[in-house]
Amino acid sequence: MAETRSIPLTRHAVSDEVARRIRDAVRMAEALPGAGGGSRAVRAQDGDALTHFFEDPAIHLPIYSIPRPVTAETVRHFIQAHIEEKGRGEGGLFLSFFDDGRVAGYSDIQIWPHWAAGELGGALHPERQSQGHGVLGAARSFDWMFQVLGLELICETASRENIRTAKLLDALGFALMGEVISYRPDGSSRPSRVWEINRETWEVLRAHRVKRFGEG
Repeated sequence: MAETRSIPLTRHAVSDEVARRIRDAVRMAEALPGAGGGSRAVRAQDGDALTHFFEDPAIHLPIYSIPRPVTAETVRHFIQAHIEEKGRGEGGLFLSFFDDGRVAGYSDIQIWPHWAAGELGGALHPERQSQGHGVLGAARSFDWMFQVLGLELICETASRENIRTAKLLDALGFALMGEVISYRPDGSSRPSRVWEINRETWEVLRAHRVKRFGEG
């Protein structure tokens, strides 16, 4: 994930016990549900497949947190950083695959256990875009973050130009909160729009979705 030093905008400290349970849940997570069967935690040997996925301009150009330049070495470091982050209970990287072994999508979670908050980023292969996978997959992943990880707040960021993400978050009931400056590890920065939703609001909206669409 990009280093966003100002998010979440809404911050409510939780007890050490709650933070510990969240860290433990993140460490134990080996799969993340989503459209098309979900995804599994990244492994060191996934470097070649993920590099090939990230090399597609349709994937890396709109996403700020993907390493630049995209090389086998930068992606190897990207994977290792996420494996270490997961070991601390502060995030993780999850991949889904086509039957032929190509990466079909990735999900990148950032967790702030002391605020019971998290962020979800990622992308789908162009072959899986515009098929309803994005909204359905995101909804299932957000369900998982609230229900399995035990979060109380999800905070999402995207560039001003990222209309696809804005529409998805608006459709799922996230509230646009404002803008922050997002920083990458290399020190570069950009303005990012910020959306948030808390557990209570999510559960109310989820109940409406289930009633209307039968979504599980």
